[in-house]
Amino acid sequence: MWETRNNQLQATFTFANFTEAFAFMTEVAFAAEAQHHHPNWTNVYNKVSFALNTHDAGNTVTDKDRALAAAIDKIAKKYN
Repeated sequence: MWETRNNQLQATFTFANFTEAFAFMTEVAFAAEAQHHHPNWTNVYNKVSFALNTHDAGNTVTDKDRALAAAIDKIAKKYN
């Protein structure tokens, strides 16, 4: 589901409704904080989109981004 475009890992996740999307975002926030790596993301109703890259590595995709993407995938599986 993740694609590399424009020096970013990008993905969009769709949920049953806004509440479920917001609950997912809350879990991702805790995971991101634990990794000290915070996503660029947007939310519109039941969709959450990510564009991950590492700012202090020249805005490129690094292992930090791949680790956060893996954590996001793990959280998303709870909602499917």
